[in-house]
Amino acid sequence: MRLVVALLLALLAPVAFGADPLSIPAITLGTGANGQQEYSVSLQILLIMTALSFIPAFVMLMTSFTRIIIVFSILRQALGLQQTPSNQILTGMALFLTMFIMAPVFDRVNQDALQPYLAEKLSAQDAILKAEVPIKDFMLAQTRSSDLELFMRLSKRTDIATPDAAPLTILVPAFVTSELKTAFQIGFMIFIPFLIIDLVVASVLMAMGMMMLSPLIISLPFKIMLFVLVDGWALIIGTLASSFGGV
Repeated sequence: MRLVVALLLALLAPVAFGADPLSIPAITLGTGANGQQEYSVSLQILLIMTALSFIPAFVMLMTSFTRIIIVFSILRQALGLQQTPSNQILTGMALFLTMFIMAPVFDRVNQDALQPYLAEKLSAQDAILKAEVPIKDFMLAQTRSSDLELFMRLSKRTDIATPDAAPLTILVPAFVTSELKTAFQIGFMIFIPFLIIDLVVASVLMAMGMMMLSPLIISLPFKIMLFVLVDGWALIIGTLASSFGGV
């Protein structure tokens, strides 16, 4: 909202000081040969700068970032480490792994939408429609049909015949719901071996009468040793990357 207000003030400043409002190029519209309205380049830049504020929401809700960061957080809890690795490290790892997994999707967006738009072969509206196709294909491949049907039923839309015709307002929440389910399933499988170590250590301490000693202090080095011996980071990252089906 602050960005939008600042942009509006910048646009209205010449009017406030008595300038001719028709001389502002940012609000110039043109009509193409096919009757479509085309925005001026300055207004397109203005809209792009405004849209940059939605990039965090796009990364979290329309890419593989959600599943990855949740699994990393569950892994840290399973190991019993509260601040190691830190949130910054986990977020950075999740971002770069997201870029790796989403690279084929971004390549399609660049080839089908961005490059033709920069070459002035597509209008802005057509480029947006072209860019939606690979992103929707990725999201549909990871979305459970039950979740998609749930949000279609909640929206009371009866004009959607196939999943490909579902708009982003329905597809995005269905995709996020499926990602949360998948992330917690992977997290459950990660938790089991570490939980077994905690139970064994707690039972041994109880049998030895050392009830005042925290089992976490004893089990933590064993869990770290097990994670290192099985090359845990490679297994986790490889499992996450392969869980997207080679998109």
